[in-house]
Amino acid sequence: MNEKELQKLVEEISLQCFGRPFLHQVKINRRMTTTGGRYHLSDHHLEINAHFLVSQYRAELIGIIKHELCHYHLHLLGLGSNHRDPEFKFLLAKVGGSLYAPDIGLRRKQKVNYIYVCQDCGSKYQRVRRINLRRYRCGKCGGQLCLQ
Repeated sequence: MNEKELQKLVEEISLQCFGRPFLHQVKINRRMTTTGGRYHLSDHHLEINAHFLVSQYRAELIGIIKHELCHYHLHLLGLGSNHRDPEFKFLLAKVGGSLYAPDIGLRRKQKVNYIYVCQDCGSKYQRVRRINLRRYRCGKCGGQLCLQ
């Protein structure tokens, strides 16, 4: 799906579900990994995660578009467009948009680089960053830790 097709889809969803036209631009963002889309308050354009434009994620894409259109229309009407606002929650439930983008395996996983072992009880602790062994102790028994 290219930007023209996405623009047409967003305009159709806006008219069908919200009864209001979408008058701004939709862009495809290929760098997004954890979010499905983004609404920009400054110039009112939408950005959609390029990974959801594949045909197998069509239902998720429509939910993401509805979510971003809730932000869009509520902001233009001067109502509460944040996730915590009751107007946003009500409109999102009414149109059937998704609250969160589903995880499709794009999140980066952090590797465990350091394993610490308690010298007294043998408990193991996994950390991504190094810790100061003079400052930190075992959380179970208070024993001294050593890097494995």
